[in-house]
Amino acid sequence: MGEYILLYNNSYILKSAFIGMKKGLSHFFENYLTKNPLFANKKALQGNFTPDNIPHRDEQIKQLANILAPALRLEKPSNVFCYGKSGTGKTCVTDYVTSQIYDLSKKKKIDLKICYLNCKLKKIADTEYRLIAELARNFNVEVPATGLPTEEVYKIFVKAIDTKDKKLLILILDEIDQLVSKVGDGVLYNLTRINSGLKNCELSIIGISNDLLFTDDLDPRIKSSLSEEELVFPPYNAIQLQDILRERSKIAFRANVVEEGVIQKCAAYAAREHGDARRALELLRVAGELAERSGSEIIQIKHIDGAEEKIEKDTVIDVVRTQPKQSQVTLYSILKVCNNGKQIFTGDVYDFYKDICKDVGLKPLTQRRISDIIAELDMFGIINARVVSKGRYGRTKEITLGIPSSTLPRIEETLQEGLGL
Repeated sequence: MGEYILLYNNSYILKSAFIGMKKGLSHFFENYLTKNPLFANKKALQGNFTPDNIPHRDEQIKQLANILAPALRLEKPSNVFCYGKSGTGKTCVTDYVTSQIYDLSKKKKIDLKICYLNCKLKKIADTEYRLIAELARNFNVEVPATGLPTEEVYKIFVKAIDTKDKKLLILILDEIDQLVSKVGDGVLYNLTRINSGLKNCELSIIGISNDLLFTDDLDPRIKSSLSEEELVFPPYNAIQLQDILRERSKIAFRANVVEEGVIQKCAAYAAREHGDARRALELLRVAGELAERSGSEIIQIKHIDGAEEKIEKDTVIDVVRTQPKQSQVTLYSILKVCNNGKQIFTGDVYDFYKDICKDVGLKPLTQRRISDIIAELDMFGIINARVVSKGRYGRTKEITLGIPSSTLPRIEETLQEGLGL
């Protein structure tokens, strides 16, 4: 076996072939390094990048700055909620304003602490225990991952922030609607009431939500104490998106590598997607990557088209792959029933769903629960589900596919793989 090499996947390859492959890759990577890159700072096109200038959000910046300014006097600012669809600048503006306040507080030696938590992240905000434990860790207090009563974790957190020196804590809860959907609104009630037990510290909350109706379902007591101030972030239009993309492209790319019309096309795509600036920036980034891979010295309109197709496919496949088994079975049933080319309803899907459950060894859920899963898939944009009345037979959902037919084979393959069909 001396002429073979064992690979990481327990397979063997001829030593001569392996050496040739290594040489080939070395040549490829050396060539890659000699090429002039299109990107100057790719981070400028990422969602977590906060620029020095945020176009078309002056009003929201001023409002949030006015609300939070009392923090510089260690006076508790009002709690504030930032609402708007994805990619409308909520997190970017919040980070911009709070960063400037924090920088000034350090210069003036004001004891101000700002904590940011993304409530969509697993193992950080999927239980009340983990959320409060993560907050405590921001103050260098170790809390075990499990094992303590939640009330005890609150006591540890309060002790960590309520020291002898007066201070102010601004807590930013991004995707706060996701937190409530996971653990209920009791955690918000506890956080809004925590100030009554503090002696030398005060806590203010900034909530960021994509759901404009989020607070409508909260307990009235929580709603009255939590959302003292509200900021609404409207979607960007195509012209505004062009301004944003031009600003970022100056930072992200070398000079004169973006072809005329690319910015406009990119903005038009994103404006169609409800004015999502994050989507526009992702499109431009992926277009730049595709241009580099093809050896092009400029980013052309055709690269935007390629990026749109790639993102659409990748996003849908990622969503499908990460869904729970019951959601995957429901979606697979919808795809199979839709293949028959007829108008379908929840009942049609449910009959097929029960048969698939037998094949994969799952216990079928009730038709009402499957209706809820269909609503979730509709929210992701994978399907379109419209509630229709059938007279004395009640209401049902009329279901159509919301994704391009070119993506269906790959989705079906992903589902079959995930379900073991």
